[in-house]
Amino acid sequence: MGNKSVNNYIKRDKAHDYFNYELIHTCKQTGARAGIFDTPHGTILTPIFMPVGTNSAVKALVSDQIMDTGAQIMLANSYHLYLRAGTKLIKQFGGIHSWMNWHKPVLTDSGGFQVFSLAHLRKITEDGVEFRDPKDGKKHFISPEVSMEIQQDIGADIIMAFDECAPYPCDYQTAKAAMERTHRWLDRCFESKTNPRQALFPIVQGAFYDDLRKESARVISTYDTVGYAIGGVSVGEPADVKNYFVKFTAPLLPNDKPRYLMGVGTPEDLLDGIKNGIDMFDCVLPTRNARHGSFFTWDGKKNIKNKQFWDDDKPLVEGCTCYACRNHSRAYIRHLFRCQEATAATLLSIHNIQFLVEFSQKCRQAILEDRFGDFYQEHYDRLLSN
Repeated sequence: MGNKSVNNYIKRDKAHDYFNYELIHTCKQTGARAGIFDTPHGTILTPIFMPVGTNSAVKALVSDQIMDTGAQIMLANSYHLYLRAGTKLIKQFGGIHSWMNWHKPVLTDSGGFQVFSLAHLRKITEDGVEFRDPKDGKKHFISPEVSMEIQQDIGADIIMAFDECAPYPCDYQTAKAAMERTHRWLDRCFESKTNPRQALFPIVQGAFYDDLRKESARVISTYDTVGYAIGGVSVGEPADVKNYFVKFTAPLLPNDKPRYLMGVGTPEDLLDGIKNGIDMFDCVLPTRNARHGSFFTWDGKKNIKNKQFWDDDKPLVEGCTCYACRNHSRAYIRHLFRCQEATAATLLSIHNIQFLVEFSQKCRQAILEDRFGDFYQEHYDRLLSN
């Protein structure tokens, strides 16, 4: 492939001077992992769920509300921030932490998934991707070098390599070409990254082919980075296919570095991913579900619109310590939702995020106590019961 990082030497990210990951325990029942991940803006206890603030805000919430959920790190989307408000403006305000008044760790994705999802509006070349803004039709161009500039202007702690995400389904040659371009672009990302206080995560691609996933994991592992990501899932494939490839891919990555599964985050997804050696998860579902009236419980997802809740004086989940459950009944939140009060989405979003954050930490405790296998069996079927 002509990739000098693969053939000649291991390229080391200087971010090792500012980040440290320690794998502190592996569950004897399952091999699930618990770690401590130190970053310039704080320590993350893994496994962890990370809420998504696409436009530098988690929808319907302010930073203090996110903080109160116990979230240890959150995401922002470089593609959306590049288009609006503009990353030079964010840099002018001192970077993403000052811009949004969030002083814990932040991760930005590269924008690759968003760009490549614009199938009818973009053109991929070896140089990068030319695309049109779907809102105003204006032409833009993002290359690996531009992606690094965008993410360095934003100033996130963890930044993602610019990659090509193949669709599901796709033929072998399409998957192979996207994977190989991802590897070539990765080298350009490393050449362009200049801020040692940011950690650059490479991304495994290879679509849904064992040999391509194995090759991609081998190639990105030749870069001595702070952590690694698994991409190319949650693109429309069935759950059993996703779980197979996560289980297949995770052990191929270095054992002493955090593993991030991109775009995955239902409670049952967390159980499967953690069981298979994943440390970090993100997903927009907690707030998206909230805006449609859905909330997480230990017995699966429920919908506040259901008539059974019209006079229900119980909290969303008994024993939950989130703001919504401490202060309001199901009946009240249902009333707000039926009246189209925005507060309903806020309360359900707070609950859903805190549920997943606390769920990940309950998983961590089970790992530390070598009982994650029992925890998995106890909760998995209940979560799918609705």
